[in-house]
Amino acid sequence: MLLKKQTVWLLTMLSLVVVLSVYYLTAPEENAADMTATEQMEKEENKAENKAETKGENKSEKETSKNTEGSSVTIASGDEFESLRMQIEDERAKLNEELTAKMGNTELSAEERDEAYAKIEQLSETKVKENIIENLIVAMDYNAALVRVDGTDVKVSVKADKQTKTEANNIIRLVRKEVSDAQNVVVDFQPEK
Repeated sequence: MLLKKQTVWLLTMLSLVVVLSVYYLTAPEENAADMTATEQMEKEENKAENKAETKGENKSEKETSKNTEGSSVTIASGDEFESLRMQIEDERAKLNEELTAKMGNTELSAEERDEAYAKIEQLSETKVKENIIENLIVAMDYNAALVRVDGTDVKVSVKADKQTKTEANNIIRLVRKEVSDAQNVVVDFQPEK
């Protein structure tokens, strides 16, 4: 009787370990750095939206007082960037799914699964770097920024009325500080609408 209870208990614990292991291997990865960067990005976006709304209200009040024939529609400065960011996120999510499926495929060699895991980690690191750089650029008193890191190439789009070489150089220095292996950094200023 005692032996049966121990056997049942052992089998229960073993099955619990197996279930937790499967969950751990198949669950999407979210590390603390991702979550922190996401929270910071949301705070910065809220600040940028508030600034854009305030500026938009001021502009529309001025335009309404100057022009009584039509109404003006102002677009928040980060809307274009937000749609581009969503496209990038969708592409990365699809790639992440493919790589996760590769990792779980037992027919592939261990090297191929490790390579898939390394690519997933690299995607996560790239996303964190992009979020950090975008937040730092917005902190430099720009309304919105979009950063795309592709290996050693980095493309930065910034919503700003000021388009000086000094400003571009400051952004390039910031990017190279955060992405040490960046070789080709392009800064694209887009005027406010």
